[in-house]
Amino acid sequence: MTTILKLPRGRALNFEKPVIMGILNVTPDSFSDGGQFLDPAVALKRAMQLLQDGAQIIDIGGESTRPGAPDVSLNDELARVIPAIKAIREHSDCAISVDTSKAQVMDQAILAGADIVNDVRALQEPDALETVAQYEDVAICLMHMQGQPRSMQFAPHYDNLFADINIFFSERIKACERAGIKFERLILDPGFGFGKTLSHNYQILAKFDHFNKLGLPLLAGLSRKSMIGNLLNRETSDRLAGSLAGALIAVQNGAKIIRVHDVKETADVLNVLQACEQGVL
Repeated sequence: MTTILKLPRGRALNFEKPVIMGILNVTPDSFSDGGQFLDPAVALKRAMQLLQDGAQIIDIGGESTRPGAPDVSLNDELARVIPAIKAIREHSDCAISVDTSKAQVMDQAILAGADIVNDVRALQEPDALETVAQYEDVAICLMHMQGQPRSMQFAPHYDNLFADINIFFSERIKACERAGIKFERLILDPGFGFGKTLSHNYQILAKFDHFNKLGLPLLAGLSRKSMIGNLLNRETSDRLAGSLAGALIAVQNGAKIIRVHDVKETADVLNVLQACEQGVL
């Protein structure tokens, strides 16, 4: 696997050490921080803080994908994410990711300055593949999800958890390549909490390196999720310790990108890990 992921306009991500993706939800109903960053000025301030705390990517989402979340119209999603992307791009040369499944949002977000498309539906929605294929240097994160957000947690089942997810990844990689999207543009995310039981989630975390055989950078997104809350009996606002433990285990098992709400604390944990690995004491 290459250690450098090239992005638009000369930007790049270096995976010699883990990269932190800071979450910026410009939604009224996200499970953890819904409604806090709807105003573009407030979103910009939050993004600047995330970057100062150690994020290298800002991941902007305008539609909640929590279990049971309702669909959001195209116009509403555009109105949420595009002003935020433009505001951040005017003030920073950081990597910007757009968290969306809609082809038109992808297109407008890339034109506004986004470098990465982070799609929980892995470019399976109408025109998504063709839209992203037009932009030769935009990276794409393909996430595994069983079902759809409204129903994905209704008794998810796998014949073989790891084989089923890897088969899905292989099929989506082939679909991307057929559409003209180069292999080296791709990132994979096994999708903690997206059509998985509590047991599934912790099996994936414990054997996260199993997905390294596909030869692409891996993203882990488990920050503040119900897999933490249900295990520890903690409300969303009290899941920091569990989230940090999950991030650490994911990195030790091969994750190259960690998608988190609590950037500063995650950066501290990863810096301690790196010091131990390199003997910088």
